[in-house]
Amino acid sequence: MWQLAAMPAPTSPRKQSLMPSTPLRRTLRAHGHALQTVVQIGKAGTNEAVLAQVMQALGDHELIKVKLAKECPETRFEVAEVLGQAPGVNVVQILGRTLLLYKRHPKKPRFEGEAARDR
Repeated sequence: MWQLAAMPAPTSPRKQSLMPSTPLRRTLRAHGHALQTVVQIGKAGTNEAVLAQVMQALGDHELIKVKLAKECPETRFEVAEVLGQAPGVNVVQILGRTLLLYKRHPKKPRFEGEAARDR
């Protein structure tokens, strides 16, 4: 019988901002697949306005996709590190120029607790 062991945290310095591999991360990646991009980061990079927009979107949706335009002056790993440093924000996945971000809703979490068991 096969046993799934928990994956260790990423050792690559580029992917240190990713949340550890857990069943929650697997679930979030599955749900994030069908999502549309909510926030786009352009030539201004990650400034205060973008951070405010990301935090508002995470408060509304709990799981969001962020797309980096080709003009973005920062790499996808730098943007993931900046966004992952915000309180409560987890970088679930970095795929191409798209980031999948998660922040647990304080009152009604959809992916953890009772709501997750009902899905």
